[in-house]
Amino acid sequence: MTTLFVSDLHLDPERPEITALFGRFLDDEARHADALYILGDLFEAWVGDDDPSDAGAFVADRLRALVVSGVPAYFIRGNRDFLLGEAYAARCGMTLLEDPTVVDLYGTPTLLLHGDLLCTDDTAYQQFRAQTRNPQWQAQFLAQPLAARLAFAAQARAASQARYGELLAQGMAETIGDVAPATVQAFFERYGVRRMIHGHTHRPAIHHAGHGRTRIVLGDWYTQGSVLRVSPDGCILAALTPA
Repeated sequence: MTTLFVSDLHLDPERPEITALFGRFLDDEARHADALYILGDLFEAWVGDDDPSDAGAFVADRLRALVVSGVPAYFIRGNRDFLLGEAYAARCGMTLLEDPTVVDLYGTPTLLLHGDLLCTDDTAYQQFRAQTRNPQWQAQFLAQPLAARLAFAAQARAASQARYGELLAQGMAETIGDVAPATVQAFFERYGVRRMIHGHTHRPAIHHAGHGRTRIVLGDWYTQGSVLRVSPDGCILAALTPA
């Protein structure tokens, strides 16, 4: 009895070994799980369900095989793949969840979210997030040709990397890029749970937040894999090494 959680795989053609690692994970360990939850940023960029990327096709085939084998898969959109829609989810056989969502894990109500909603000190990003989650903005963006959408994604990645470099030079990257403690506590109180699982910050850890509360942060998949295994006996955060 184990439920698996991953996030921040950022799959793209530049790191085929990580895509292959995820494929092996789906074919092996995930086949024996009660369920798989992917908490966002599965892809480095996702500009619409009509994207013909090899990584998208590979993941869809592997996830559908997992679901057909009897293991349900659930997905919460991240800041890189917030445009992933019902059409691609149907190709994968996975169920889209709202961000955030509360689920019952072996008797423990648990709040699941990508994690960027907790980073409220980054006001510039929160403004961008609000804009790009607007249904009208998304409809206008998705109406553009695929080439234009891909160019926008490339520009957005470059701008994000440049901004991170500026914050790093100012010594602000660690604080601005991490969760705001007051926001974390507010989410615990708002949803009435004692356990929270998220990704986004790329700082894998299990935090004990007081009052019997636990916040678990999933790791990214840039150089290795990261998986959280939740069972009735507890939680184990582990790394997966590429072959």
